[in-house]
Amino acid sequence: MLDDDTTTPSTGTGARPRIRIDTTKPHSARFWNYFVGGKDNYEVDREIGDHIKEIFPGLVDVAVTSRHFLGRAVRYLADEQGIRQFLDVGTGLPTADNTHEVAQRAAPDARIVYVDNDPIVLAHADALLASTPEGRTVYLNADLYAPEAILEAAAGTLDLTKPVALMILNTLGHVADYDQARDLVGRLMAGLPSGSHLVISDSTATSEGMIAASEAYNASGAVPYYVRSIGEIAGFFDGLDLADPGVVQVPEWRPGPGPTDPAPAVDAYCGVGRKP
Repeated sequence: MLDDDTTTPSTGTGARPRIRIDTTKPHSARFWNYFVGGKDNYEVDREIGDHIKEIFPGLVDVAVTSRHFLGRAVRYLADEQGIRQFLDVGTGLPTADNTHEVAQRAAPDARIVYVDNDPIVLAHADALLASTPEGRTVYLNADLYAPEAILEAAAGTLDLTKPVALMILNTLGHVADYDQARDLVGRLMAGLPSGSHLVISDSTATSEGMIAASEAYNASGAVPYYVRSIGEIAGFFDGLDLADPGVVQVPEWRPGPGPTDPAPAVDAYCGVGRKP
């Protein structure tokens, strides 16, 4: 999501426009970057991050376990489902083990399209564009609220007649209205063929601490982020065939080799569903 007082970057080629970033308000991508140990954040992000950690330390666990889930989900799709195309909407700031890095380690010919409309993400887009020679990685400056435009632009890199993994991680909470969020997801999936997959993870209103953390963040001046119920997260997968173990807490989704998640339970749920 764009902050109200930032400029919208161009999607054209050539020199990038100057990007004006407001460092007086917290920003969700920088805030999340701080929680996962990144360096692309400002004092205002660290201040609200530290304040929220005092209210609800478990939000750090949500950030870290959600990042680990991304890696497990991409490996599952590439290794077990043969997916070679990934559409990652709501990219956020690059850290370690981004979607293209995980996918292209498993399948060097994988193609990845990242989508965000945030000037801060655009400023770091070069870090997202590294690709294997066999594959391709592209960043699109596009808006979640325009799903058909996303699909049209993604078709320049992805073959939308073949299965695609649609990744929407820790992004849908920016859409205040649940029915609208479901509609946006449905419209994106409608443009993808049978055999495509939907991957979602998001924070949930499953503890008083998480609800209080969400309220504190929304009161900080940042673009609001709304936590939802488990049933609402599950609703995004209606009409899809859920991979085992279904919609579960993030650390419980196919745990295996790799980083050890720091918490046995978190206020975040996830799932992977296949379009019949």
